[in-house]
Amino acid sequence: MLSHRAIWQALDALAERHGLSTSGLAKLAGLDATAFNPSKRISKDGRERWPSTESIAKVLEATSENFDTLMSAAIPYSQHSTALTPGMTVPLLGFAQAGSGGYFDAAGFPAGQGWDEVKFPGLGDGTAYALEVTGDSMQPLYRDGDYIIVSPTEQLRRGDRVVARTREGEVMAKILYRRTEKQIELHSINPEHEPRIFKPEDIDWIARILWASQ
Repeated sequence: MLSHRAIWQALDALAERHGLSTSGLAKLAGLDATAFNPSKRISKDGRERWPSTESIAKVLEATSENFDTLMSAAIPYSQHSTALTPGMTVPLLGFAQAGSGGYFDAAGFPAGQGWDEVKFPGLGDGTAYALEVTGDSMQPLYRDGDYIIVSPTEQLRRGDRVVARTREGEVMAKILYRRTEKQIELHSINPEHEPRIFKPEDIDWIARILWASQ
């Protein structure tokens, strides 16, 4: 089965084959220049955005390629990257580093240099990465030195444990209590801390916690 990330990877590969950026590929096909940008691939509420069949058709026509060629890039990537098995590794970054610039792209995926690696128990998510807890602010649930495995592509639901990063660079592990068009309410794992309420535009990204090395 093709994954969301594999389809986008195939479009990225198509652009590269023709010496184009994703913006250049979109413009060549007569689409908005931002149509294929990483920030357009995940919505603000964490849902996956797929390229439309119309946009794919326009891209194939503009590049004189066919659907089979496009999928030849998607299928191997999907098989390789979305079926992680025990013993494989995922990118690892400390919470303090996660608040700095340059480690994530606009959609909340790992980017840039400085990432380490940690073994992953195999939850079948090729987009997952790990954050290392530092300090005691997340006790009693997460302790100093714990690894938290998070996914930027998992759909978010009320009550999920999540990692959120604000536009100002603050990174926190919270419980997603409520999310509307006007506000995001995050509750602390430690009941001694008050809930945090943000405007959606104040949040850079939110990723669901899948697993922790406790």
